[in-house]
Amino acid sequence: MISPVVTPAQARSLVGAVFADVRWYLDGRSGRSAWLSGHLPGAVFVDLNTALAGPPSTEAGRHPLPEPEAFAAAMAELGIGETDVVIAYDDAGGSSAGRLVWLLRNIGVEAALLDGGIAGWDGVVETGETLRPAATFNARPWDAATLATIDDAATAYRVVDARAGARYRGETEPVDARAGHIPGAISLPFGGNLDADQRFLPPAGLRERFLEAGLTDAAGVVVYCGSGVTACHDLLALEYAGLGRARLYPGSWSQYAATQRPEATGSEPGERPPSDPDGVTR
Repeated sequence: MISPVVTPAQARSLVGAVFADVRWYLDGRSGRSAWLSGHLPGAVFVDLNTALAGPPSTEAGRHPLPEPEAFAAAMAELGIGETDVVIAYDDAGGSSAGRLVWLLRNIGVEAALLDGGIAGWDGVVETGETLRPAATFNARPWDAATLATIDDAATAYRVVDARAGARYRGETEPVDARAGHIPGAISLPFGGNLDADQRFLPPAGLRERFLEAGLTDAAGVVVYCGSGVTACHDLLALEYAGLGRARLYPGSWSQYAATQRPEATGSEPGERPPSDPDGVTR
């Protein structure tokens, strides 16, 4: 498997690689319009809401994982084949493109984030639509070992919140049912994986960041965000740092906040409530 993060030079060296534009905006702006106005040569547009997520619901969250069959069909229609190498990018440090990369790597497809995104691309860009012929992409189940449930997120040894600090602390909540964080979760905003130019910190720098937070190994770690999208950024950063693969809680805060489970606020993780003998926090 290739590195989860590649430079433009490394991306160009991957002959036949498929570029995927995954720009998406929480404020409702059109990622497709951004793609049409300028994208990497040959890049297809991947819509996060339709290709990388299932239908939203109170029970499952804003961006539940797509069914494997639906994901495979979306990739095939876009011209992304199961044997292709995919290089994904956006214009926000990989915050949305990371979802595609994580999903593909989850089922064994070679994929990586383009470091620096479209702003870091040092070549020509194209405008207008790019279409690729349909490809072959057979459905594969998500790797259960990389996924966490809402109960796992409430009881895991180490839980990481990838949202911005203000949302973690409960100072603001622009989209979900209530503010705060899962009790016991630590705050590691995905933006901390990047430097001032929106490029990833080197692996050594990422390791230092995670070690300072008490993460010496990704094993046993559960990561969440607002809806399971930017959490993928932290997951890829952990892997890029050489710490292994943590688990994604796909429902994330959008699912958790819609329940009656307790929340914590402020800068500290907060105390978890007592658990029943089966390990489920009530």
